[in-house]
Amino acid sequence: MVHWGLIGASTIAREWVIGAIRANGGDVVSVMSADARRGETYAGENGIAASVTSLADLLGDDRIDAVYISTTNELHRDQAIAAAKAGKHVLCEKPLALTLAEAHAMVKAASEAGVVIATNHHLRNAGSHRAMREAIASGVIGKPLSARVFHAVYLPPHLQGWRLDKPQAGGGVILDITVHDADTLRFVLNDDPLEAIAFSQSGGMGKQGLEDAVMGVLRFKSGVIAQFHDGFTTKFAETGFEVHGTDGSLIGRNVMTQKPMGSVTLRDASGERDLPLQTNNLYETAIGNFHAAIAGHGSPSASGADGIWSLATGLAVSRSAATGAAVKIETFL
Repeated sequence: MVHWGLIGASTIAREWVIGAIRANGGDVVSVMSADARRGETYAGENGIAASVTSLADLLGDDRIDAVYISTTNELHRDQAIAAAKAGKHVLCEKPLALTLAEAHAMVKAASEAGVVIATNHHLRNAGSHRAMREAIASGVIGKPLSARVFHAVYLPPHLQGWRLDKPQAGGGVILDITVHDADTLRFVLNDDPLEAIAFSQSGGMGKQGLEDAVMGVLRFKSGVIAQFHDGFTTKFAETGFEVHGTDGSLIGRNVMTQKPMGSVTLRDASGERDLPLQTNNLYETAIGNFHAAIAGHGSPSASGADGIWSLATGLAVSRSAATGAAVKIETFL
């Protein structure tokens, strides 16, 4: 059994991760919140035995094998490095950090400590995206030429807060959603992005100049160009993920979601047909792969290196939106 500590009494942990840990035979033994009352209430509501108010207290608990970090983005680096130095395996929410230097420091600390570090990019665990990746790899659409991602949604009130009003915490739609697009495109295409160009928008939800929508294009090593649209402001849009090749197209609908839902249609010269999809819980798959990696069997769904790639892409998109110029995507320092 893997024993977990939660760094952050977060909504995503409550709604998805705690259940995924338990579904994989793990146990959540402690949660850390700087607010003692919030931590105690959270622990009681979620069946967690202990709550603490300091990182040192959580990391000093010898029962804990791994931590899940879901605090605001500016805190990730120091918390992950401290956890690694304490010998704890680290599953960190995206983006890994606010700068490439911070993200590389996190991955280096985990490597030096001999612990696993992973990024919680849940979408690559979806049956839809795995089916698309396998179809492309098998050649059913020929050579991929282009892709489109529709990931403009409405950010519900209970998730707003810092994402819309704290630039210092890494708020805004790019580091919240565009990084997911980047990772999912990398996974499905089995390709890396080289360059980004984008325009951002402030549609009234983002405060202090934070963007609440963005559109842009990524260029990949293979020559694929990928269009993306991300937003917090679109109440009635659906999500989608498309890849178009020389011999066919894959059309995913309602697939950019935390739930195992949506459809993928293959269109080619013979007509249309839906691909069979697995309906696995995305977070249970992530935790299962993370547990296996801890045991030395395989790799986490999304590694620390994957997190560096998605962060680098998000930062390039941000720079492009600010300057109006195409920006190279570089993962090195």
